[in-house]
Amino acid sequence: MAPPLSFVGWLGCACAAVAAASAEPEALATEVRPLGWIAFSARSPKGDWEIYAMRPDGSDKRNLSNSPDTEDFYPLFSRDGLQLLYRSMPRGQTVSGNDYGRQGRLMLARANGAEAHAVGGDGEFTWATWSPDGRQILTLQPKGFAIVDLVSKQVVRSFPRAGFYQQPTWSPDGAALVGVSNGFNTGWSIARMELATLRANAVSVADCCTPDWSANGERIVFSRRRPHAGENGGYGWTELWQAGADGQGAALVYAEDGRHLYGSHVSPDGRYVLFTGNLREDGDPANQGAPMGLLRWADAPAIAEHPRLRQVYPQAKAARVLALPAGHEPCWTSSQAPGLPR
Repeated sequence: MAPPLSFVGWLGCACAAVAAASAEPEALATEVRPLGWIAFSARSPKGDWEIYAMRPDGSDKRNLSNSPDTEDFYPLFSRDGLQLLYRSMPRGQTVSGNDYGRQGRLMLARANGAEAHAVGGDGEFTWATWSPDGRQILTLQPKGFAIVDLVSKQVVRSFPRAGFYQQPTWSPDGAALVGVSNGFNTGWSIARMELATLRANAVSVADCCTPDWSANGERIVFSRRRPHAGENGGYGWTELWQAGADGQGAALVYAEDGRHLYGSHVSPDGRYVLFTGNLREDGDPANQGAPMGLLRWADAPAIAEHPRLRQVYPQAKAARVLALPAGHEPCWTSSQAPGLPR
């Protein structure tokens, strides 16, 4: 049997643990810095919403849209990192926490923001998301889905929305989409649709949103309101969860007590999960947005240490999260974006 640890030895171990914990965000920042770029919308010093890019550690922040007369928001890099979609509307209008994908005009630009131009008029090409090859977009309107060729602007395929009404995202292999649905006897469900058959299945039901695919398309990360016992004035807090594309194997990714976690986005290499964490329910886009953050997917399930969360998730790891600036609806691309340094 090992001899008992002296107070001095215990103190040394404790200090080492504290030092390791405090060094973890710095190590995570060093780890992710060269892994491409994150685009997000945020308030500029002039007060309007602009599209920004920064390294995944929060450094080298730069304005991509530079349009002080408009509100620019909801950026989406194409999967090859060559192009950028976002929405734009006249300055002074309020970005909606729920309907931002329907607001303003759809804009298309190079990944560095150059050559930006409108794809359509106000209210057209709503909830646009990229095809895997960057040649088409999938849009969602009340009458249904439409796949649009970006060169000709022609609809090449349309099909019923089948209960989907927000935030569609095309799978990396092009075979399916995931989005928010009310088609499974409840609102705010995450559902998946096979594009070949148009069959849909629930991934997670009730109080879920902002889904994204894993890099291999096998799992989906999303926000989920956990059933609770009266936290936050009876409203509860929203957490990051994951599940298989078939809805099986649902599990916690990350939770905090005191912040809603939204805007989940998986890094191109599939190793990290990016998110926003806000005190307000809708991500606070009407004001300043919310602080973003990222963590290693391999560290899940994880919690920001709190007695209530530790009771709910006794096996969860202590979270190691890299804090990032305030923003809204972030997305991540590889380091190949033209006009942005590698």
